Amino acid sequence: MKNGKLLIIGGAEEKYQGVTILRKFVELAQQNNGKIGILTTATQLPEEVGNEYKEVFANLGAADSITIDVDSREKAEDENILEDVQSLSALFITGGDQSRLTKMITGTKLHRLFFQKWHEGMVLSGTSAGASIMGKHMIVSAMTKDEDEILQVEMDQGFGFMHTLLIDQHFSQRARFDRLLGAIAGNPDLMGIGIDENTAILVDGDRFEVLGEHQVLILDGKDSSYVEVTTTEEGSEELTVSNFKLHTLTSGCHFDLKSRKLIRKED
Repeated sequence: MKNGKLLIIGGAEEKYQGVTILRKFVELAQQNNGKIGILTTATQLPEEVGNEYKEVFANLGAADSITIDVDSREKAEDENILEDVQSLSALFITGGDQSRLTKMITGTKLHRLFFQKWHEGMVLSGTSAGASIMGKHMIVSAMTKDEDEILQVEMDQGFGFMHTLLIDQHFSQRARFDRLLGAIAGNPDLMGIGIDENTAILVDGDRFEVLGEHQVLILDGKDSSYVEVTTTEEGSEELTVSNFKLHTLTSGCHFDLKSRKLIRKED
């Protein structure tokens, strides 16, 4: 069976007016048999966030949704929670702190069940932190030290649904180009995907389509001819790169993840 589709959202998706992205998620979920699960591990407010998405999905015609509240590794091994996940047609991963997702779920029975269900066709979606977790690796944080202006990018493991992608979210709105560039310069085998707010990519096999209001930026360093980090006399680090590929895509654009190229409309 073909893997389920992945709807990866850059955060702050519209929930009540012009609900393009979440409506698409509900449409995909309803093509399978089962409930929609809302994984609230990333947020510190699981009940409030879970209830909000339940209301949104009900307004879009999907009244049968449940909250999957996993706030410990013990719960990620709990048979009752695993049974709930077995019944799902689609899983939605909310925003918050992506480190919580790694801490509570990565490597557990629940993590393995997510993969099994996805391989069987379950739809997976995530917004903000739930988008970052989709890759094998993810950016946890990036901090600039005022005294030396060094941008330090902290990385961690994601859930691993997309092995070749490093996904960043709230991209233009939070000026995250530098941190994605730094991360890809250090991991040129990965392709950086920066997704704006109220914007998403819908991944189907080796291709994705852009949905929503703004842009998706792609940084590809696979064929880079030069990457160097130098330290100035003042102690700050400067990055030199050459021959990185850059794509910016808007709603309706399609991209081939295997060839790493835009799919033109005539193709």
